[in-house]
Amino acid sequence: MNQRIEQAWRIARNLGLMALAAASLAACATPKYEFGRTVATSTGSAPRPGSMIGRDGKPLRGTEKPYQIKGIWYYPHEDRNYNVVGIGSWYGEQFHNRKTSNGEIFDMNLPSAAHKTLPLPSLVEVTNLDNGRKMILRVNDRGPFVGDRIIDLSKAAADELGYRRQGVARVRVKYVGPAPRRALEAPRQYAQAAPPPPPPPRPRTAPRSFEDIQEPPQRVQVLPPRREATWSPAPIQQAAPPINPPDPVFTSSRSAYRVQAGSFSTRENAEKAVRQLTSAGRASIEAVERATGTLYRVTVAAGDEESAAWTLRERVEALGYSGATILRP
Repeated sequence: MNQRIEQAWRIARNLGLMALAAASLAACATPKYEFGRTVATSTGSAPRPGSMIGRDGKPLRGTEKPYQIKGIWYYPHEDRNYNVVGIGSWYGEQFHNRKTSNGEIFDMNLPSAAHKTLPLPSLVEVTNLDNGRKMILRVNDRGPFVGDRIIDLSKAAADELGYRRQGVARVRVKYVGPAPRRALEAPRQYAQAAPPPPPPPRPRTAPRSFEDIQEPPQRVQVLPPRREATWSPAPIQQAAPPINPPDPVFTSSRSAYRVQAGSFSTRENAEKAVRQLTSAGRASIEAVERATGTLYRVTVAAGDEESAAWTLRERVEALGYSGATILRP
């Protein structure tokens, strides 16, 4: 009887160990999602077949499918409450002119971003917590896959947020929503810091009395006595007055075609646009006074031919100014 009890106890113990091992293997093979990132406890484990079907019942597209990097499975999806604080980095020359994860050409000189799980393309608000600068960026790539970094910016975006020299910064990333499919339709927004506090009001001075107001001394100019001209019967030969040369004629640059890239409420943003348009041609800033304030219009000289103006307009649009218009002379 004792031998049977001992044998039954051994069988029960072995069955318990087997069940525990099976549960551990199942847990290792199933990737887990945490807020802001995904982690997995095993390498080479593929997602379940159900993970390839979207909420609408249709198969997931290329950028929506789970993918594996360095043994970690990532599950892209839209997280409308995404609001994460972490480390942001940037990338540039090594990936310049190469394709991004959604098939676009990466340009390190245009603001963009890479994220591990947010939809492609989408818009995020990135804030540099070290200096208060923030901007809206279009996510069109995957990454970063180094440590616990939460976002990777292009070289131009890192410049705008003020941490390209440092390499990394402590940032906050908020999901804004889906982005247009075409890169040129994405909103261009430069980094802005919080406005400085207004200057303190000047102290009021006591009103001056009437006795304090004194009339300034008058200056009197004494002219020498005028000599009377003597009459002479002989006519006086006088030289003819010199003929002034004609005024030079200046031709206005407005007699040629121009391409307007955009109008800006601050001169600083207009100057940034001029620097970006140097590859397109000679750009200039025109101040336009309006009832609501001064607008700074940025135009690029196009020459005298209308066909050249249309070609220049396409070049300006390719630099990110989709609302460029032609100004006729």
